[in-house]
Amino acid sequence: MSQFFRLHPDNPQPRLIKQAVQIINDGGVVALPTDSSYALACHLDDKTAVERLRRIRGLDERQLLSLLVRDLSELANFAMVDNRQYRLIRSVTPGPYVFVLEATKEVPRRLSHPSRKTIGLRVPDHAITLAILEELGQPLLGTTLIMPGETQPLNDAEEIRARLEKQLDLVIDGGPCPCEPSTIVDLTGAEPVLVRAGRGSLAPFGLEQPA
Repeated sequence: MSQFFRLHPDNPQPRLIKQAVQIINDGGVVALPTDSSYALACHLDDKTAVERLRRIRGLDERQLLSLLVRDLSELANFAMVDNRQYRLIRSVTPGPYVFVLEATKEVPRRLSHPSRKTIGLRVPDHAITLAILEELGQPLLGTTLIMPGETQPLNDAEEIRARLEKQLDLVIDGGPCPCEPSTIVDLTGAEPVLVRAGRGSLAPFGLEQPA
């Protein structure tokens, strides 16, 4: 049975943030709001929690999860970027983007995934998620909360609780989100490649919105 916290979207209550982080540290899988839609998240180093998160979303090992980070100071620990890539990422973060980047050697060890060569990285622009990341002191592993067989992310905390309360440890109600998935851009090549169009302009990457 999941717990349910109602947090202020702009000024989240510190007491509840601390409780949420404790649940994450104890191996919990949580639903939380972001600047694109609600997401599922868990502790980066908890293999059991990561497997639970994948089961809820219906994702196999080949499908990329994202690191949610509070700012770009943590970028070098997990991804290898050149000056061009860094300037591009910095120009649009925080924001509703996931960047596919070449992973450092740290990533396979932390993710218990010996063949992982790339990592998705996201700096969300949402006070609740940023407060959790600040209190946690390290990235979260996360994914957009789209249920198996569905195309749209869940956007109502009460609905998330009704549908997933037996599978989640915590649902954080921060009010409605924009209800669009994040835009995913692959930056591992010479030019940016659009993986998934979502919220956020494609203009900074020289890409066009798909027809």
